[in-house]
Amino acid sequence: MTDAGHAGAPPLTVDADGGGSLVLRFAGRWTLETVRRLDGELRAAAERPAERMVIDASGLSGLDSAGAWVIRRTLDRAEARGVATDLRDLPDAYRPILDKAVIPDPSAPVVPQAGNPLLAPLEHAGQAVVEGAVVARNLAGFFGYTLVCLAGVILRPWRLRVTATVAQMEATGLNALPIVGLLCFLVGVVLAYMGALQLKQFGATILTVNLVGVSVLREIGILLAAIIVAGRSGSAFAAQIGTMKVNQEVDALETMGLSAIEVLVLPRVIALIVVMPLLTVWADAAGLLGGAVVALFLLDLSIAQFLTQLKAAVQFWDFGTGLLKAPIFALVIALVGCYDGLRVSGSAESVGRYTTRAVVESIFLVIVLNAAFAVAFAEIGI
Repeated sequence: MTDAGHAGAPPLTVDADGGGSLVLRFAGRWTLETVRRLDGELRAAAERPAERMVIDASGLSGLDSAGAWVIRRTLDRAEARGVATDLRDLPDAYRPILDKAVIPDPSAPVVPQAGNPLLAPLEHAGQAVVEGAVVARNLAGFFGYTLVCLAGVILRPWRLRVTATVAQMEATGLNALPIVGLLCFLVGVVLAYMGALQLKQFGATILTVNLVGVSVLREIGILLAAIIVAGRSGSAFAAQIGTMKVNQEVDALETMGLSAIEVLVLPRVIALIVVMPLLTVWADAAGLLGGAVVALFLLDLSIAQFLTQLKAAVQFWDFGTGLLKAPIFALVIALVGCYDGLRVSGSAESVGRYTTRAVVESIFLVIVLNAAFAVAFAEIGI
C-alpha cells in the first residue's frame, strides 16, 4: 500500500480515534490503476462502524474520474448508513471532477467480472437486439410527437418558420442536384453497358432500353437519391442539432419557451418531404440520360429510337412508384437525423457517434422500406 508519487506516503490510510470518528487519508495519485488495487480495501474501510467519517484529501496529487467516483461512493455509502461525513482539504483543482461524479449503482464493482467467452457472442447479439428495440420504440414516439407538432402548425400556419424551411429546401434539394445527377448518370451508364453486353449474346440488345427504363424508374432512381440524401442531409441534420445540444442552444430555446421540434425539426422534415420527389425526378432523368448515351454510342440507336422503345417499355406506375416512395423515405431520413441529433450529449465525440448512427440507421430503414414497397407493389399488381 505504497505510492512513490507522494513522497512514499501510502495512498490510503485508515485511522480510528477514540471519539468514534473514522479518518480516511487519501494520498498520491488516485487514478484508475490505484482504484483497481485498493477498491476492496476502501469498501471494507467504508463499512467499519463509526459515528463520523472524515476523508482527508490534502495529500492528493492527482485525481481522475475513477478516483472521484470511489470518493463519492464512499461518502454516499456512509451517509446511507446514517454516518456523518466530512470531506476535508480537497484541492480546488479536483473539486469539479468530484462534483460531476455520479453513482448510479454504488454496489457495482470497479473491475467488471469476466464473462464466459463462449456466451459473449450471444450476449452481444442479445444486447444489439434490445438496443434496436429501444431505438425503434423511441423513434416511434418521436415520430408521433412530431406529427402532433405538425398538426399544430397546420392548424396555426403562422407558427411555421418559412425562412428556415426555405433555407433547408435550398440546402437539401437545390445544392444536392449536382451530386445526385452525376451519380445517377454514371449508374445509368454502367447499368446500360453491362446489360447490353449480356443481351448482345441473345441478339436482344434493344431490350437494354427496357432494362434501363424499368430499373431506373422503379428502383434505382429513388433508391440512389434516398441514399445520397441520407448520407448528405441526414448526417447534416444530426451534426447541426447535435452541435447545438453540446453548446446548450437547444436548452436555451426551451428556456425561452420555444419548442425544439417546431424550431429545429419541422423545417427540416417539411423541406425534405417537399424536395425529395423533385430529386427523384431529377435522378430518374439523369439515369435515363446515362442509358441513352450508351444506347447512342454502343447500340447505334438514335435518340428517337431510344425514346420510342422507352415509351413502349415503361408504364405510368413504373415512374409513379418512385414518387410514392419519395415522401416516405424523406420523412424517415429527416426524423432519424433529427432524432439522433437531439440524443447528442456531453462532447464533440458524441456528435460524431450519433451522426454516424443517423446515416447508418436511415440508409438501413430506407432499404428495408424499399423492399417492403417492392413486395407490396408486386402483390397489388403495380
